[in-house]
Amino acid sequence: MHRLSLRLGNKSSKNLTFQLLNSIQSPRLWISETKLSGIIQIRELKRNIITFRTMTQVETSLKPLFSTIESLQSDFIARLSKAVSIPSVSADQTLRPRVVEMSHFLESELKALGASVELRELGKQPGTNIDLPPIVLARYGNDNSKRTILVYGHYDVQPALIEDGWSTEPFELIEKDGKLYGRGSTDDKGPVIGWINSIDAHQRAGIEFPVNLLMCFEGMEEYGSEGLDDLIRAEADKFFKDTDAVCICDNYWLGTTQPALTYGLRGCSYYSITVEGPAADLHSGVFGGMVSEPLIDLTHVLSSLVSSQGEILIPGVMDLVAPLTEEEDKLYDKITFSMKDLYEATGSKTNLHETVKRSLMARWRYPTLSLHGIEGAFSAPGAKTVIPAKVTGKFSLRTVPNIMPRELDELVFKHINNVWEKLHSKNKINVNLLHDGMWWLSSPDHWNFEAAKRATKAVWNVDPDMTREGGSIPVTLTFEEALEKNVLLLPMGRGDDGAHSINEKLDVINYINGIKTLSAYLHYASVEPTSV
Repeated sequence: MHRLSLRLGNKSSKNLTFQLLNSIQSPRLWISETKLSGIIQIRELKRNIITFRTMTQVETSLKPLFSTIESLQSDFIARLSKAVSIPSVSADQTLRPRVVEMSHFLESELKALGASVELRELGKQPGTNIDLPPIVLARYGNDNSKRTILVYGHYDVQPALIEDGWSTEPFELIEKDGKLYGRGSTDDKGPVIGWINSIDAHQRAGIEFPVNLLMCFEGMEEYGSEGLDDLIRAEADKFFKDTDAVCICDNYWLGTTQPALTYGLRGCSYYSITVEGPAADLHSGVFGGMVSEPLIDLTHVLSSLVSSQGEILIPGVMDLVAPLTEEEDKLYDKITFSMKDLYEATGSKTNLHETVKRSLMARWRYPTLSLHGIEGAFSAPGAKTVIPAKVTGKFSLRTVPNIMPRELDELVFKHINNVWEKLHSKNKINVNLLHDGMWWLSSPDHWNFEAAKRATKAVWNVDPDMTREGGSIPVTLTFEEALEKNVLLLPMGRGDDGAHSINEKLDVINYINGIKTLSAYLHYASVEPTSV
């Protein structure tokens, strides 16, 4: 029996004494005094008291679960080692059988723990006769009285060769100085295996799994996620129909010391500008000064897009950006990040902004325009006096609320055409949108996020940073739109893990505490009230 006293109304109100039974199945409420100076919402009071009790019970059940996870550290590292040893590189067609092998590995691990698993075939990769790797759809638990949480991850990885500069064999998990080195360790095999480890830990600890868990693990994330969006939309009212909330574990902390939850991503619109003139490359000593040079024209157009200080020069783009609210502005004051972190991440002091807040806003909530390269221009070592006949420049805009892709296209095309007309060039220009993806912004006050906040605090003993990402994870928006459910990004790894780079790693403490966090999140999500 617990006793909780609350004072309601003004100072003259009577104290109300509530007695709470430990049994969650039959909560009861007693009020010893009923003379109140104001109106009270009994239903809200009862819900708060029940929440108080259930949260306490969750925290009690987490202690033995965490101990079990710690005791299974060597087993969990061994499971990840098996996963990393499979070179599931989706971009390399010669390794496609190994990507499929990885899907079968996950199927075997999940079935051994009692999950129902289907390997959903997606057909041929467009433009080839090669089969796409299957999407692993799995379910653990089918209790109508429990919430259903859908988790997403990917089991394919980026290419990696020892000659790229790796200090260790990329497809052999090496533990050194508290870190687990290997391709896919943090992106994204560590988190995917983390969900499997969570199921395993519950079974070995003899603790009931708190939710129904749906799993969607794909094998083409690093190569365009072919077929994934279509599957999600087709299964929205089938496999995914019971989903109450979605959790994606495929991003990272902002830095190296503070856990984070992510509630926003920028979109990306990627364009090309092609300028062509002569029928073939020309000798600059013979034709220089006699013909319009495509590379000179292209350089003029590219320089009209963005200033050296990062200012987008395309008229109208910044007018589409949602205004900064006072509430949002305050969120940046709580972020654990320093200019030193930025210097270390870039290996330089080439920052455009002098403060942390302005730098983070530039990364998260404002659009940016970046130039990426030029096709057709001479770029090899040495000197070559050639006038290229055709060149193509590539650039992209990272988009934010409330920039809509088609509105942006119109502004981009109009600006480039206006600049081109002023050049009076006899060359030809062609502007194309290569691909685009929408930005995503969620509510960090949703019960799904509240559960993750509690879980992070329970494991790391700190409140997580509430962050947005400068990059894009398109599947996030697909899940939100198709299922109409809240989507949470819950990172396991740190900002220095080196995903996509050489010597990719996942700290052992992040791996083990990450499994704890994923597990605790599921427990809190099972009881978190839908409103406060």
